[in-house]
Amino acid sequence: MGPVTGLRVDGLLVEVPEGASLLDAVRAAGGSLPTLCHDDRLRPAGSCRTCLVRADGRITAACVTPAAPGTDVATAQEDVRALRRDAVELIVSGLPPRALSADCRSELADTCRTMDITPQAAASEASKGRDDSHPYVQLDRDLCIACGRCVRMCDDVQGTFALTLTGRGADTVVAPGTGGPWAQSDCVACGGCVDTCPTGAITRPGPGRGITTAQSHPESVRTTCGYCGVGCTLDVVSDGNRVSAVLPALDGPVNQGHACVKGRFAHGYLTSTERLAQPLIRKNGHLEPAGWEEALALVADGLREAVATGGPDAVAAISSARTTNEENYLVQKFLRTVIGTNNVDNCSRLCHAPSAAGLSAAFGRAGGTDSFDDVEKADCLLVVGANPVEAHPVIGARLLQHALAGASLIVADPREVGLAHHADVHLRPRPGTNVALFHGLAHVLVAEGMTDPDFLRHRATGLPELTELLTRHTPARTAELTGVPAELITAAARLYGRAERPAIVYGLGVTEHLHGTDGVRTLANLAILRGAVGNTGRGYGITPLRGQNNVQGASDMGALPDMLPGYGRVTDPEARSRAEAVWGRTLPAQAGLRIPEMFEAARRGSLRALWIIGEDVCATDPDSRQVVEALDACPLVVVNELFLSETAKHADVVLPVASWLEKEGTFVNFDRRFQRVRTAVRPPAAARTDFDVVHAVAAAMGADLGCRTPAEALSECGRVAPLFAGLSHTRLDREGAVAWPCPAPDRPGEATLYTDAFTTPDGRARLSAAPYLPPGETPDTAYPLLLVTGRRWAHYNSGSMTRRGDNLLLEDRGYLDLHPQDAARHGVHDGSEVTVESRHGRARLTARLSSGLSPGQVFCAFHFPESGVNALTSGHADTVTSCPEYKVTAVRLTDGTARTTP
Repeated sequence: MGPVTGLRVDGLLVEVPEGASLLDAVRAAGGSLPTLCHDDRLRPAGSCRTCLVRADGRITAACVTPAAPGTDVATAQEDVRALRRDAVELIVSGLPPRALSADCRSELADTCRTMDITPQAAASEASKGRDDSHPYVQLDRDLCIACGRCVRMCDDVQGTFALTLTGRGADTVVAPGTGGPWAQSDCVACGGCVDTCPTGAITRPGPGRGITTAQSHPESVRTTCGYCGVGCTLDVVSDGNRVSAVLPALDGPVNQGHACVKGRFAHGYLTSTERLAQPLIRKNGHLEPAGWEEALALVADGLREAVATGGPDAVAAISSARTTNEENYLVQKFLRTVIGTNNVDNCSRLCHAPSAAGLSAAFGRAGGTDSFDDVEKADCLLVVGANPVEAHPVIGARLLQHALAGASLIVADPREVGLAHHADVHLRPRPGTNVALFHGLAHVLVAEGMTDPDFLRHRATGLPELTELLTRHTPARTAELTGVPAELITAAARLYGRAERPAIVYGLGVTEHLHGTDGVRTLANLAILRGAVGNTGRGYGITPLRGQNNVQGASDMGALPDMLPGYGRVTDPEARSRAEAVWGRTLPAQAGLRIPEMFEAARRGSLRALWIIGEDVCATDPDSRQVVEALDACPLVVVNELFLSETAKHADVVLPVASWLEKEGTFVNFDRRFQRVRTAVRPPAAARTDFDVVHAVAAAMGADLGCRTPAEALSECGRVAPLFAGLSHTRLDREGAVAWPCPAPDRPGEATLYTDAFTTPDGRARLSAAPYLPPGETPDTAYPLLLVTGRRWAHYNSGSMTRRGDNLLLEDRGYLDLHPQDAARHGVHDGSEVTVESRHGRARLTARLSSGLSPGQVFCAFHFPESGVNALTSGHADTVTSCPEYKVTAVRLTDGTARTTP
């Protein structure tokens, strides 16, 4: 789009992009206007009339008037200024004087101060009442000016449609659309209404009340969210080392001024009285407080003893997505160079290990093929096995808005939740039948000629084998295997196959299966068949939604038993020698233990020391009873944690560490963007960063890991891994976000992969003819229901952070969702407590009836470990990566009519 030239603002010539408004032109000229109904994140409304200007002699609202070439704009003429002042005074006249009090921090109050409008102009005595029912959002109706910004934010950005304007004339105010208290509305506490409200009518309670921008707070720190894998850019405002407010950055590359309840509000855990105050060591069977020197000596001695008794492979470490790239890098370097073992793994084993394996096999690299910015250009979205509205709310909101703007939407999910309510086609396969479903879709693409023959001929292999297999996956046969009607399979395939620019987005509903890697590969088949990958102009590939903040980065950094930083295989002499040259150590050449193998080795007695960094494996890993047995059998268990978690209770040494708001480094988000993490507040006095703890343990063992700072660690990683050679803290501080691969400081990151060739051995994408195989478990007469586990919007993973704050007021227990037919069959009432039993264990949950599930299927989250959910899950795991089959467990209900909760 070319610039608009010849536009003059108060005599100054300015250029603005095509499609800009006169408001944009005024700002480009260095001016400012009051804009009480305007927010740059929203479509302009022009209702408040406070941004009036004279354009070619005509009075108009600048926010809704397009900037046209040759326009002469006047903002400073006295009559125009008077009109703006009159508009503001008219708005103020309906408010109480406190709306403009000296301590009021609001856009309206600031505007009035610049216009010399005093509190006396606000003369209303009416009292419309308050709504303080919600822990994060409070409404003072007396301050509402009915500008509609909050409603438009809820509709046009978040997509929850929870707010409305009610009343008439001067009595018009915002209200929850459900008509009751805010806490009982559909609000998901994204906070968009809080920071867009110009008057303080909608605020967050507490010390951050009224803070809606970071610009006026020089002590604010920009960092990257430490919850899900979206990678939202946040500005953290603090006062006296206490977080006052967390605000989404308007120029955040992924979130674009938006956030969710967790990133914005769930920081109460920082000051929880339950935070570990000092190291703990086990004495006489009990964990007792100790000093750092004693704790580190115990860890070092225990590691030495383990190596002396069983060799280097008697030691293992589980690293974490909750830690930075630099900390993951240091952990794996410690295991490989100080201990001498490849026994290091991270929590991606439990979620997206099949993504790394499947995407690598199909295309060559262990990451999504395209940036989300490109995905948002798609004219057809295929969203599979994901509920981003709850698990990745900012991305869920962007996907929803894109669909509402006209993109076709296909959702494949057993439940009717989130985006499924807005889908053009909703496919509801029986859990565990993904491979069959993807083959059924591929069958239609091939049979109806909706493939790209040229792409398949020159840039892909495996078509004959796949075509032969697809003959057995007609829509009718696929319907028998999956439970999805044949006509819906055909309709979905045609939507995807006929789109000009389709994109695939998927989540844990694809990976957490016995055949999760096959699921990823057969889903990738669809993009390959269409030629919709590799910047061909025919689509935007396939993108995994990573569950945790740094799942991608933990693996990128080599915290894997078979991979070095940058995905060089430990069995590859070239990759190994490159690392050896940087580290000055000979490295072990055989792959180490995966997490399930670590637990098995501990139970067997061959693993004698296990260091768990930031993971509550007793709460999040499958078949938790066997996990506990492994920890209790291991002679030395060390845990780095914020709290005394279920896992920490079984440790021999517990080390208090800093959270993501208290450390320096980087994260990698779901679409491969490196972004900076910065210290917003200091950690508690006893806590150290995981980076410092690893250094301290190495020093206690007489070793020097080098790379004294996180910046030096990332720089060193770039020398080990060519993928990251162009990355540095300095560059990220300057540019904000850079995608990998980034092989040189003077080259941009590759947001879109495979523009020239795939990184497979022959440079071609590889189609998979993996056969459909059934899941590890199926319901029977003894266990007639099929359980799927996942996430809910108010909490995160084991809940160790979100349950130590006011998110607990949004959801205070673990729920089991079940269809009303199943509830009636089992004598379960809404709100009754039920025991859920599987072949592996039992859990106690509160029943919640939902028609969003299919009869015979139930759903629960794992945010409340005390409920015992992961005692239910089986030991079945992906045959390629050992990722647990969390999505398919046969269960039964007992004592459903026990007591009913209030």
